[in-house]
Amino acid sequence: QVQVVESGGGLVQPGGSLRLSCVVTGLSLDMYGIGWFRQAPGNEREGISCLSTSDSNTVYTDSVKGRFTISRDNAKNTHYLQMDSLKSEDTAVYYCIASDSCLYVAEKPMKYRARDYWGKGTLVTVSS
Repeated sequence: QVQVVESGGGLVQPGGSLRLSCVVTGLSLDMYGIGWFRQAPGNEREGISCLSTSDSNTVYTDSVKGRFTISRDNAKNTHYLQMDSLKSEDTAVYYCIASDSCLYVAEKPMKYRARDYWGKGTLVTVSS
């Protein structure tokens, strides 16, 4: 059984930082890349970052480039999303996703794929 579990969300002031964590079990990460998407109230899902397992290539959507960094710790089987210089418009529920491609980062709106797996999400609120 595939499980995707996110953690690390919370309330942060504009300009602050948060680090989200994601643990994926029950899935061969040789075939899947891990990334993140977010969804704000009333908005479509937005793919924001992806780390390709096959070549360690990283992809970011324009709105987070230079502020967010995706990484992984193989020893801990954990992926991270370091979020710096947070803005109020970053407020959303953030989801970790296991997908066999990173195409979702460029899709507007982000498509649903039967082979994707994602968790229940973690809420990030950026507010003073």
